Amino acid sequence: MARPRIVVVGAGFAGVACVRRLERTLSPGEAEILLVTPFSYQLYLPLLPQVASGVLTPQSVAVSLRRSRRHRTRIVPGGAVGIDTRAKVCVVRKITGELVDQPYDHLVLAPGSVTRTFDIPGLTEHGRGMKTLAEAAHLRDHVIAQLDLADAAAPGSAERASRLGFVVVGGGYAGTETAASLERLTTNALGRYPRLDRREISWHLVDVAAKLMPELGDRLGQAALDVLRRRGIEVSLGLSVAKAGPEDVTLTDGRVLPCRTLIWTAGVAASPLVATLGAETAKSGRLVVAPDLRVPGADGVFALGDAAAVPDLAGGADGGGAGGGNSGGGGAGSVCPPTAQHAHRQGKVAADNLVATLRGTPLRPYSHKDLGLVVDLGGRDGVSRPLGIDLRGMPAQAVARGYHWAALRTGAAKTRVLTNWLLNAVAGDDFVRTGFQTYKPGTLRDFEYTDHYLTPEEVRARTAAGEGS
Repeated sequence: MARPRIVVVGAGFAGVACVRRLERTLSPGEAEILLVTPFSYQLYLPLLPQVASGVLTPQSVAVSLRRSRRHRTRIVPGGAVGIDTRAKVCVVRKITGELVDQPYDHLVLAPGSVTRTFDIPGLTEHGRGMKTLAEAAHLRDHVIAQLDLADAAAPGSAERASRLGFVVVGGGYAGTETAASLERLTTNALGRYPRLDRREISWHLVDVAAKLMPELGDRLGQAALDVLRRRGIEVSLGLSVAKAGPEDVTLTDGRVLPCRTLIWTAGVAASPLVATLGAETAKSGRLVVAPDLRVPGADGVFALGDAAAVPDLAGGADGGGAGGGNSGGGGAGSVCPPTAQHAHRQGKVAADNLVATLRGTPLRPYSHKDLGLVVDLGGRDGVSRPLGIDLRGMPAQAVARGYHWAALRTGAAKTRVLTNWLLNAVAGDDFVRTGFQTYKPGTLRDFEYTDHYLTPEEVRARTAAGEGS
């Protein structure tokens, strides 16, 4: 008798936690485990701003999936682009571009999220994201390139003003940490650019919300705002971008800011893969799931992480959590926020429920009360709320870095990150462009491949053809 085949889609916090739990719980004869992912690493997303600023190297936050001693999961190198729950087929676009059909008996959907964009003129052509490792590495190159080119431009010129104008949209964790980290990069670089003046560099953080990181609460939110303004970052709340151009950004209040670096971190939406199922979705396109993480009406399918609207049974979630994301709130009818803390624990529950399904034992609902949140603002600054205790400054940053370091899954990753932190603290930054992507624009449309997915009709036609052959 053939072993049941479990296909896990996505190698983020949820998918990797699920796979590792399955490897430790199931014997080799109980099931075959496949992991569909274009890269054989888990990206530690909360530390991405430190990659963009050069504090950490890209390899530090790319945690290998092949270092586990229990490793027996088959990695399928590609991305899932369509699901047919009736035929129980996952359509995979391999890294070669080839489409293949991957049958499954049980499916775990943890494809994560993509950057949420809006119909703003020029946004996809000129905006830059902070969702992938490639985007962070490219953004660092781009920012340093602007300093190099501004240094060569005439003082007082429009070119110099636009190259030294930086706008970050999104006052959540990702946007705030990115602005704070990259502002430090440009400030620290001034000693290497004697022709540039600090007053010429302009950093602007924009968000439609009335408060910065409202999930922090008023006191910590104000503390973070004070840190940013003390560093010279202008923060505009209650606003967004009306239009983006190659050399300037127009805000909704009519102001036109010289800018060749627009960083867009205004929230996330569920992976486009979710739309191919034809299942019920909630806010931001997340799949509606039962408390035990099963997708109603889809036999053998579990969904979790950023792609799923998981009921918040614990209630009273702080909404932030390490790893960022938007608040899901607490109380009746609320869902868990899309944070690393919840995704990791949901992965374990999904694995336990898969094992229970295979062994014919009861499934259990997911319930976890948020343990707090951490925000690293670089230097000696941070704001954190571990277990409901408000911290700021060095203690908050120590808690933030300690949490992230402990959460790294392998000893190799822990060693690399700690070494990078120590080296940066002692030796400072190196303002070097790698030049790997010199001739690519590196905008939002270049990295997340949201146009690679099939339509539900294309998925059904493909699986129907396979059944008839």
